[in-house]
Amino acid sequence: MLSEAKDVSELMVDLAYAALWFSDPDMAEEVEDLEDRLSALVHEMLAVCVVAARSPRDADAMASVLQVIAAIERIGNAAVDISRIVTRRLGIPRALVADLAAAEEVSHRVRIRDGSDMAHRSLADLELPTEVGMRVVAIRRERDWITDVAGDHVLLPGDVLFLQGTSAGIAALRTLAGAPDYEPPVLPEDAAVTDVDRAIDVLVEMKNISEVAVGLAYSALVLRDAGLAAEVSHLEDRLDEMKERLELWVLRGAHDQIDPSTLRGLLHLGQAAEEIGDAAQQMVWLVEQREELHPIITLALGHADEVVVRVPVAAGSAVDGRSLGALSLETATGFYLLAIRRGGRYFYRPRRDVVLRADDELIATGPDEGHGQLAELCGYRLIEDDETGEDELQPAVPGVGVD
Repeated sequence: MLSEAKDVSELMVDLAYAALWFSDPDMAEEVEDLEDRLSALVHEMLAVCVVAARSPRDADAMASVLQVIAAIERIGNAAVDISRIVTRRLGIPRALVADLAAAEEVSHRVRIRDGSDMAHRSLADLELPTEVGMRVVAIRRERDWITDVAGDHVLLPGDVLFLQGTSAGIAALRTLAGAPDYEPPVLPEDAAVTDVDRAIDVLVEMKNISEVAVGLAYSALVLRDAGLAAEVSHLEDRLDEMKERLELWVLRGAHDQIDPSTLRGLLHLGQAAEEIGDAAQQMVWLVEQREELHPIITLALGHADEVVVRVPVAAGSAVDGRSLGALSLETATGFYLLAIRRGGRYFYRPRRDVVLRADDELIATGPDEGHGQLAELCGYRLIEDDETGEDELQPAVPGVGVD
């Protein structure tokens, strides 16, 4: 249930931003329907936790599970707040939609054409996360919505896919779907930068940082890494500062608007992004305080739709000495790089010009099926231990060892 709750909350955030991107009230209402599903899961998990705590020691360990559940519920609630910007028509400048095209992860939708490479094929067969760097978060089939997307779902002509991932994969995706070329929304260049423009830039950065904070928080829990937990707290502090700047720019920008009510959505979006960051910090508090983590946390987060992995870079491997831009890891493996650990320091959300070096450690999140490809690029083979069933890295490059 914990694994499902994590997946549902992340799906809600993805769909909420997609509803904003496409101004789609139906998709926004789907987010509210998912809230009911998440609330039912939370209620049932709370009941299980109460029954499971039969001693003070059990209660202490179970408290960590309760804290993670509460944080996941906060993320889901923030997603609903984002979706209500659309359903309640709070107002979003079109410039924000154009700027979201430059976000770390973008939303996209595409209709499957009859006779295309995607028609009548299953998602598992297509392997979109590793082929194009985008994952399907929902499918609209005529008037029905499919949000519990699984690998055995067979795509039919006329299906509309809603996806999240790297914008670099959009062209290849549309070719597979038989769709015409896509031109992202672009605003005419204007030399004058307004206060609303500044507010929008801050919001896009807040979206990126909040999503990275959640990814790093799950990483910190799975890996029990205090360094990652500290990075999450740092990001949460940045979100607080950025929210204050956002409010200032919006208030200044409202002075120049004939109808300032169209800017209300910007304030709501900033509040939601900051709330997601707060939820991430709530999770890593457990690591920072060295609280006992119940084993179910690592087990559940490791079996979610997207897994968190740590892969070292071997000398002489395919990634050693190459820039992230040249590698395009998102497209090649479906994994999104959250951070790089180098010399005891973490560099989160690394840019495309960063060159990987031997002994770097990559902290990444993505589909389990891409884990082996990422390991291979870094100079390792992913082997499943026969006794424990857990994945282990074995050097594929001679002379390489794993700490």
